Amino acid sequence: MMIEINNESAISIDETVLLRLTESNLAALYVSPDAEVAIVLVDEGAMEALHVQWMDEPGPTDVLSFPMDELRPGTMDKPTEPGLLGDIVLCPQVAEAQAKTAGHTMMDELILLTTHGLLHLLGYDHAEPEEEREMFGLQRELIAHFHEGEKNAR
Repeated sequence: MMIEINNESAISIDETVLLRLTESNLAALYVSPDAEVAIVLVDEGAMEALHVQWMDEPGPTDVLSFPMDELRPGTMDKPTEPGLLGDIVLCPQVAEAQAKTAGHTMMDELILLTTHGLLHLLGYDHAEPEEEREMFGLQRELIAHFHEGEKNAR
């Protein structure tokens, strides 16, 4: 899997956690090992500019996803074809504020946002109640699976 992580923000984060998370999520969703995804961490100003440009909404947001080849999750018998999944853009400053409100760490928030962004790249959405139940349920499962793997690796 080609997973590129580029931290352009002023906040230092453990990029290896996001790498392991993305590898875990892609494997669990049977995405081809030849698929490519990029994760970019940007500051609030850059995120606000993207938010205005692509969503026509003011202010910075926590995560934006930019799908490329419209790949979808595969199955054990038929993994996703190789291709470009797209880009996930995260804003650590927004994540940090949300983490404080939620009562967990910024890395926990970045794990949630990265998983959320990846699901968007794979075609999941949460505009309708049924879509939201499916996407958020899968998001919880993927994060729990990742944490379990991390615990077992210690």
